[in-house]
Amino acid sequence: MRFVSWNVNGLRACDGKGFRDIFAQLDADFFCIQETKLSAGQIDMAFPGYESYWNYAERPGYSGTAIFTRHKPLNVCMGMGIDEHDHEGRVITLEYNDFYVVTVYTPNSQDGLRRLDYRMTWDDAFRDYVCRLDAQKPVLICGDMNVAHQEIDLKNPKTNRKNAGFTEEERHKFGLLLESGFADTWRRQNPDVIDVYSWWSYRFRAREKNTGWRIDYWLVSERLFPQVTQTRIHTDIFGSDHCPVEVDL
Repeated sequence: MRFVSWNVNGLRACDGKGFRDIFAQLDADFFCIQETKLSAGQIDMAFPGYESYWNYAERPGYSGTAIFTRHKPLNVCMGMGIDEHDHEGRVITLEYNDFYVVTVYTPNSQDGLRRLDYRMTWDDAFRDYVCRLDAQKPVLICGDMNVAHQEIDLKNPKTNRKNAGFTEEERHKFGLLLESGFADTWRRQNPDVIDVYSWWSYRFRAREKNTGWRIDYWLVSERLFPQVTQTRIHTDIFGSDHCPVEVDL
C-alpha cells in the first residue's frame, strides 16, 4: 500500500499547477492533503476508484484537510472530539480493520510565537488522541506537523531556535509523541541524510537554494514500522511551498 501526504497550500491554487496529474502520477492508495483552504462546494474534485473525505475550517479560506482513498473505511471521524480544537478542520481519522489513518495539519505557532501556548495545548491533546487510537490498533499519522524535530531537519538551525517550528517547546512535544510509541519513518530509514526537506519559504529563492525545513511526516506505530518498505520525500514535485511525502507498507 502506498500512502502520500501533501500540504497543498490552497487546493484550488495547486489544482492550477498540476495537482490532478501529480495525483495520478503518485498512484497512492491513500492521498492525504492539508491546508485545502476550502469551504464545502468550492471545488469539484473526484477521482475514479477513490472515496474522498473533507474537513473544512469554519473560517473561510483557512486550514482544512482531506483524504482520498481507494479503501472504504469502517468509520470516519472529523477532529479529535474536543471543541477547543475542532473548528479549524485540522484532523481526519479513517478506521480500518487493522489500522487507523490520521491526517493532521498542526497549528503554526506564528510570528512572535503568539500562538505557542495554544500550540502546546494542541500538541498534548493530539498526542493523547493518537495514543488512545494506538491502544486499539496501529496508527499511521501524516501531515504538516509544523515542527522540524532535530537540527538535521532544517538548513539553518542556529538562527531559527526561537522561531515558530523550531522552538525547544515544539521540538520537545514532538519528541514526546515519538516516545509514546511512534516512528518517524523517513528519518528512521535515513538517520544521517542531510539537506532533504519538505517545505521552503516562497521568499529569498529558498527552494532554489534548498534552504528548507522537514516538517511533513509519516509516523507509524512502532509495531507497524517493520512493514515499512520505502519512504520518500518528493522534492522534485512542485505546485506548493511543500512537497509530497510518502510511505509504502
